[in-house]
Amino acid sequence: MSLLDSFLARATLAGIGTALAAAPLGCFVVWRRMAYFGDATAHASILGVALALTFDVPVFGGVLLAALAMATSVSVLAGRGFAMDTLLGVMAHSALAFGLVAVSFLDGVRIDLMAYLFGDILAVGRVDLALIWGGAVLVLGLMWWRWSAILTATLNPDLAHAAGIDPRREQMVLTVALAIVVAVAIKVVGVLLIVALLLVPAAAARPFARTPEGMALVAAGMGVASAAGGMQFAYLLDTPTGPTIVCVAAILFAITSTGDLLRRRLFR
Repeated sequence: MSLLDSFLARATLAGIGTALAAAPLGCFVVWRRMAYFGDATAHASILGVALALTFDVPVFGGVLLAALAMATSVSVLAGRGFAMDTLLGVMAHSALAFGLVAVSFLDGVRIDLMAYLFGDILAVGRVDLALIWGGAVLVLGLMWWRWSAILTATLNPDLAHAAGIDPRREQMVLTVALAIVVAVAIKVVGVLLIVALLLVPAAAARPFARTPEGMALVAAGMGVASAAGGMQFAYLLDTPTGPTIVCVAAILFAITSTGDLLRRRLFR
């Protein structure tokens, strides 16, 4: 029997692939304080689900387009004098509300809304797995290609301009990568937990980081441990898989943060 014939093996591989895609991007979300930006992009994905089902196109494509549209709209409007926190709050909740209303109008289409809100990793099939790992490879490739430029634009936009780097272009690269991660992760952890998978492993890795690259690698390890550990605990405790993965990530964050606090107090 092939390894991929086991739904637990497919679910674990899906969780690991999503974590690997989210890890380096999550570091930039933390450094740039983009948590609300990720939230707005994730919430827009429910509208993408409704549109995909309405026009009978793959859900992955609909979610990707909706996430890209939301992220691009926020980037454009933020550069025109709108307060970023207010803009993100309005657009995030509006997109989620419009998405839920749009889903209610779908006649003759059975949709498990809870699966899209909180994930349904145990239902991941071979095609889903291929999309998840394809998206993960694409995101990792983008990050590898643009790492130095995005990092420079993140740390010092003036230095980036002096080096011939356009910070707005690098912001767009991050926007595309974020949309891909949202489209990939919706099947694994759902709309409401995607941002947690982006933020929590990166935040947990921060106390161990000596370099940006080191933080990205540790975050990837934390993400993989959260996905694999969450799958095991969900199986043993019979708990929802997506939330359990995030709970394991939160426990890792609590452990690393407490350890870092104790180290600072002991060696200050």
